[in-house]
Amino acid sequence: MARTAHIIRETSESHIDLELNLDGTGKTDIDTSVPFYNHMMNALGKHSLIDLKIKAWGDTDIDVHHTVEDTAIVFGEALKQALGDKRGIRRFADATVPLDEALAKAVVDISGRPYCVCTGEPAGYEYCMMGGHFTGSLVRHVMESIAFHAGICLHMQVLAGRDPHHIAEAEFKALARALRFAIEPDPRIEGLIPSTKGAL
Repeated sequence: MARTAHIIRETSESHIDLELNLDGTGKTDIDTSVPFYNHMMNALGKHSLIDLKIKAWGDTDIDVHHTVEDTAIVFGEALKQALGDKRGIRRFADATVPLDEALAKAVVDISGRPYCVCTGEPAGYEYCMMGGHFTGSLVRHVMESIAFHAGICLHMQVLAGRDPHHIAEAEFKALARALRFAIEPDPRIEGLIPSTKGAL
């Protein structure tokens, strides 16, 4: 069965139309109306090999927060939907990704139990403005929103970094690489559910 999802979420604050294919090649077509977020979600699609199409807009005249958050929520929901019963996946994975002086590590468990821990971001990072609209605090919020709505356990650790852009991009790329390996089929378990409970 195709591991795909298409979700539309519309509220008074935003409109999100998102499609993904877990077994893609990393092809992306993304317009969130927030340029720096476009850059991050392009990196997420590219390095996870998830084909990702997003068209999003909202009340960015007030703040980009609602559009960014709702896009992350829908991405998480679509990831969960496309994974189905998670039969045959590797489930656990980690990735450590550098970007110049920045270094981030992501560890994921496609567990069905949402949890998110983010550590190591430098003091003041949450107040940094990237691309004129996107604050450092939104990175953690995106990670939390994806984890909770996808039903995954995510540990994100910033190991080094000075430039806010580099730190954020390393975090998104680390998540992408960890997801790539966690969601891919494991030929050694031949379609079984990778849990002693028999369900995820």
